[in-house]
Amino acid sequence: MMGILYLVLLGLAATTVTDHVLDAFRNLTVSLETSTKNVQSTVDNTFASFEATKMKNEPERARPVYEKAEKVKKATDDLNGYINHLKDTLIKVGGGTDEQSGDVKARADIDISPRLMVRKGYAKQLKQKIEEARNLILAQLGDANAKLALNAQDPPKKKGGVATTWEDDNFGDGIPLTAALTALTKIQADLKNTESEVVKKILGEADKAVINLDRFDAVAVAPSSYVLVGQTYSADVFLTASDSKSNPEIAVGGQSLKVVDGKGLYTVTAGREGEFKWSGTVRVKQADGTMKEYKTKEQTYTVAKPSAVVSPDKMNVFYIGVPNPVSVSAPGIPKDKIRVAISAGEISGSNGTYNVNVKQTGKVTVTVSGQLEGGKSVTLGTTEFRIKRIPPPRVKFGGKSGGRLSTGAMKAQNRIFAVLEDFDFDAPFNVQHFTLYVIKPRSEPMIFESNSNAFTPQMQSAMNGITSGSRVTFDNIFATGPDGMKRQLDPITFTVE
Repeated sequence: MMGILYLVLLGLAATTVTDHVLDAFRNLTVSLETSTKNVQSTVDNTFASFEATKMKNEPERARPVYEKAEKVKKATDDLNGYINHLKDTLIKVGGGTDEQSGDVKARADIDISPRLMVRKGYAKQLKQKIEEARNLILAQLGDANAKLALNAQDPPKKKGGVATTWEDDNFGDGIPLTAALTALTKIQADLKNTESEVVKKILGEADKAVINLDRFDAVAVAPSSYVLVGQTYSADVFLTASDSKSNPEIAVGGQSLKVVDGKGLYTVTAGREGEFKWSGTVRVKQADGTMKEYKTKEQTYTVAKPSAVVSPDKMNVFYIGVPNPVSVSAPGIPKDKIRVAISAGEISGSNGTYNVNVKQTGKVTVTVSGQLEGGKSVTLGTTEFRIKRIPPPRVKFGGKSGGRLSTGAMKAQNRIFAVLEDFDFDAPFNVQHFTLYVIKPRSEPMIFESNSNAFTPQMQSAMNGITSGSRVTFDNIFATGPDGMKRQLDPITFTVE
């Protein structure tokens, strides 16, 4: 109904823009905003109800559909935020909001909307974002042909075969600013109605009946097939069946297992290295009282000596002055049971991810230990690393380290930089001193000193006077990196074109 009213008002605006028509647009905007808030409350309540029931009682079944609904919500929130940005822009250009009427001050202006929305391309960007949000919503819904209120299709051709675009139809010539704001509010209302409808459909998938399986299969599931000496190997042996009350007999190697909820737990202590195989037998009582036997596929697990792997994330050395990230893993040992120590320097982190900080060149040893079942700690391995200083940076001026630069490019710069190229760490260098030599054709050299990376006023004045053929040299350059060491860098020279 509000959509039809908007079209009627738009038609009136195309013929004459009176205060009565403008007031009608403003009233429609207010009604749409109120309706949108009500729909938003419905969406919030839908999510809250689902979280309090399905997500709490059946999290495994509910989470996939909940995540799809969350993607729809994010897409609508992002698009709604973009539309609010457009509205704020139009209102600002329109002189702000009139406190008495609540409408934009330049509400009758028919230039702002076509100028910004059509000619500047805001409406085209909005249309693209609407189509992107619509496609994402349809993908989560799983129905590419579903009808949605959110739409940005071009209107049908008018009488005489005259075609117009969605952008022109909503924001083009003759559209008052207040009508453009109403159009944006209507899109937000359509967006929110679409979100409400789609979210309800998606979350409703959790209420579909669960299909009961009627086929028997013997299954053996082991958390790991790789264990260390001293650890315990364990596996679940169970029967999947349509009868949830079924309690079969389960055995491994002739030894009966304790069965709970249709599952038998098979455990064996790994006393020696090697590869070991086993299979389980599941016996189920049939309706006639006879027993039917099922066998699992043969299972294999390997027992190995303790070992560890220390992998530098970026290089095979540690650098002074920067955090050196390393990853530590030990096959068969949970990451939270691994302990890492270093012979010199500091190491911090947990769960397989660590940072190493060192201060002196040389070598260090990283030692990895692990806690086995029963609390026993064993050394898993050691790795030696070299320690180096961060390589020296290159001096840059105008993005170059020497060569030719135009007069304009020279005069546009006012400082030099020490840049560490092709280095995997974030290691900034600060220039603390440099000497500037300016040699103009047929003139004596001008020499200046700076105690930072920036030009002094005298340097800037000299650089402003350079001409084609001049030579500019930066020398006696000193910079300090994150290791705190002051370094002298190579000079660079430029010829002014």
